[in-house]
Amino acid sequence: MLRKVFWEDPYLAYLETEVATVDGSNVTLTATIIYAFSGGQESDHGTIGGHEVLDARKAGADIIYTLPTGHGLAPGTRVATTIDWERRYRLMRLHFAAEIVLEIVYRDLGPIEKIGAHIAADKARIDFARATPVTPELAALTARADAVIAADLPITSAFSDIGAGRRYWQVAGFDPVPCGGTHLKRTGEVGPLTLKRRNIGKGKERIEIFLQEPVPA
Repeated sequence: MLRKVFWEDPYLAYLETEVATVDGSNVTLTATIIYAFSGGQESDHGTIGGHEVLDARKAGADIIYTLPTGHGLAPGTRVATTIDWERRYRLMRLHFAAEIVLEIVYRDLGPIEKIGAHIAADKARIDFARATPVTPELAALTARADAVIAADLPITSAFSDIGAGRRYWQVAGFDPVPCGGTHLKRTGEVGPLTLKRRNIGKGKERIEIFLQEPVPA
């Protein structure tokens, strides 16, 4: 079974591992730090054996990586893997920012249905089914999210069911939240946020989430 080191240490940007299988341009590894798109969080950018990862996708409990044609790798080859750490860290910060905003929305504006989400390196978004604009609530939502972040609380991230690969995160004051993404160690790493409302159609509301720079030390 693939060892997902990005769960064990999401701050690791370099890992020596071994190629497990090769099928043309597609390879799998025995252990990996390169996250594949899941739960709205974009895939990492990275390299395997010096070759750029063109695509990363989940396949059951495994991850298939697409490399350039002619990569020359074979099963059993020892390879160095890397990720674009600056991008990964922004994804982690925006991912957790979105998680916090979502939980506050559920608590303060519920009942409300989430109908979509996406975490990119420049911003995150959450889409809701809602008949009225969320604009009047944005200032209060931002203040509550910033308060959780400013408290610099420790973030627990662990398995709820190791056999099924199910994971969760939890912060004091919140119930456990199922999530298999990469998580920060503390809420303070997110930094202050900017929330914006976008109209995406009747009965739908989008909250866009932006980080304020610089990156926390």
